[in-house]
Amino acid sequence: MSARTRVAIIGAGPAGLLLSHLLGRCGVESIVIDSRTREQIESTIRAGILEQGTVEILAETGVSDRVLTVGQKHEGIELRVAGEGHRIDFTDTVGRAVWLYPQHEVLKDLIAARLGAGQDLRFGTTAVRVEDATTSRPRVIAKDAEGRTVEIEADVVVGADGSRSVAREAVTGTYGGYFREYPFAWFGILCEAPPSSEELIYSNSPNGFALISQRSPEVQRMYFQCDPDTDTEVYTEEQLWEILQSRVPGTTLNEGRIFQRDVLRFRSFVAHEMRRGRVVLVGDAAHTVPPTGAKGMNLAVADVILLTEALRALLLDQDETLLDAFPETARHRVWKAQHFSWWMTNMLHLEPGASDFDRLRQIGELRSVVESRAGRTYLAEAYTGWPL
Repeated sequence: MSARTRVAIIGAGPAGLLLSHLLGRCGVESIVIDSRTREQIESTIRAGILEQGTVEILAETGVSDRVLTVGQKHEGIELRVAGEGHRIDFTDTVGRAVWLYPQHEVLKDLIAARLGAGQDLRFGTTAVRVEDATTSRPRVIAKDAEGRTVEIEADVVVGADGSRSVAREAVTGTYGGYFREYPFAWFGILCEAPPSSEELIYSNSPNGFALISQRSPEVQRMYFQCDPDTDTEVYTEEQLWEILQSRVPGTTLNEGRIFQRDVLRFRSFVAHEMRRGRVVLVGDAAHTVPPTGAKGMNLAVADVILLTEALRALLLDQDETLLDAFPETARHRVWKAQHFSWWMTNMLHLEPGASDFDRLRQIGELRSVVESRAGRTYLAEAYTGWPL
């Protein structure tokens, strides 16, 4: 089977679906493919701290009003240092906020919007490779759910297919990218309980790091620092609650049945190239960050905003200037986000084998932030998101 479109998008995640939505508003058609079923995409629970700019894009372009009605607006976070809580007030320092709105809810909104607009979304269609990247007619070779070969020819192919991107090979070849793996991970739980805090708590304690987050009034998400090779079944529920309670001194957590456990490894990656010819990478296909700074999905949205304008200029005005500039323009924000994520991660976690000096220096760094309006402002500005 073969198809022809202006933009072929690999990946029905936030980046791919939002790009399709914004291109549709410009009158540019697209085809989006994803190896997963719609049910798999919409039911996989993922974190979701949305920067203010991301929320504005979703609301103002007609993707979602639920982000404002169901999503929880957070005007700050708490940094806990040696048992002392310090609130970083976003509205006071930068006049902005973030919203707690899980990624799978964003995906539900995007899928509904695209199907409602008659979008060609092809679930259960797996990209195999991208060919003819340097021509004006790149092609996606894929397999549908029945194993039949599908060939999609386009003016532009966009790889929005995550950290195991098929499209990346067509862009970077064997050159890869800049990579860092951290010597620790997060042990995450989902539990049935009321919130333990109205806002997120990032706790640096003598017993180790913990993050107390929320998902809904009935379901909560919590993490603690662990070894990357930790077995998720090594702890009983009682032991998990003991670990979490010990890492947030000053707060009594609301406990409940733990129904999901996972270990989230920490990696940073930036592809050497984000574009080759008429093939472009966005989101996790181009870069990944540790989760500490809540930048992953928001960076993908920033990529898409830039790429939408570049593709509109190329396909409607035959102007390639913005597409030529896209990789460098996008990387400007990407590396700022990489630094912020690295900084937050290293300020809150202790590496294996850290000395007493390392521990005390880290506390000094945290206090330099929480006791300084300038320090709090930098954290708030980066956490809530730089202008799109």
